[in-house]
Amino acid sequence: MERTSNLQNPGAEKNLSGWINGFIGVVIFSASLPATKVAVLEFDPVFLTLARASIAGVIALALLGVLKAKRPERRHLFSLLLVATGVVVGFPLLTALALQHVTSAHTIVFLGLLPLSTAAFAVVRGGEHPRPAFWIFSMLGSAIVVAYALSQGLTVAPEGDILMLLAVLMCGLGYAEGAKLSRTLGGWQVISWALVLSLPVMAPLAGLSAPSSFAGISPPAWFGLAYISVFSMLIGFIFWYRGLAQGGIAAVGQLQLLQPFFGLALAATLLHETVSMGMFGVTAAVILCVISARKFAN
Repeated sequence: MERTSNLQNPGAEKNLSGWINGFIGVVIFSASLPATKVAVLEFDPVFLTLARASIAGVIALALLGVLKAKRPERRHLFSLLLVATGVVVGFPLLTALALQHVTSAHTIVFLGLLPLSTAAFAVVRGGEHPRPAFWIFSMLGSAIVVAYALSQGLTVAPEGDILMLLAVLMCGLGYAEGAKLSRTLGGWQVISWALVLSLPVMAPLAGLSAPSSFAGISPPAWFGLAYISVFSMLIGFIFWYRGLAQGGIAAVGQLQLLQPFFGLALAATLLHETVSMGMFGVTAAVILCVISARKFAN
């Protein structure tokens, strides 16, 4: 009977799989900013962005070759370019630059804007149409995050905050476009082809921007580079794009509000950064808004 019930309701099963895959992606992404913070202390942010994309691109190229993946069609190229612009170049570079001005704990709070950014691009590029109540709760959550940033004194490090806001916009575009393309091309294929498409540009520039010597680079910085190259740039997207495509971009995109919780915990544990009760309070309030918004996502 249980098997028959599942067969009669394949949409619910697909939706559940989408939330599971999305959750795994969020857990992987949660360590991205702390790992970037560790790496950017010793690597130039531009080189770090180019290097992580190049390393992930080489792995993606090998993966596509071993699995003999079908090449994308000409009509897919524009979408792949948008994905590459948003998540291969834009978000990594802007966050790395921002982390030169603010702590990773501070930038993590800005991730509260990602669900709204992703949902907006889901409408523009993904053809989704959440109900009005969804936007009310999503905008309320985003407003709480922005109000918190202002309360901390935006004039202290305006460069970092502006860079993070731009990063959120670029990331939302890359998420929505990649999820839309995943419906026809496949989740792991989308991020892999986007990385490979970027490789001819990123790899030579990485070589040109590399430091004259790597002798003084510490193991934690190397670990940070390895994590953001393999997990943040490739493996996380395999789960994330699949989850967005299965469960809906706007709906599953709300899982991103769990990312600050995990990220703040990692920042406090690994980097010994101060995480105020205000940060946790803001994150909790925003997540309540997301739980409400999820009910009206479809």
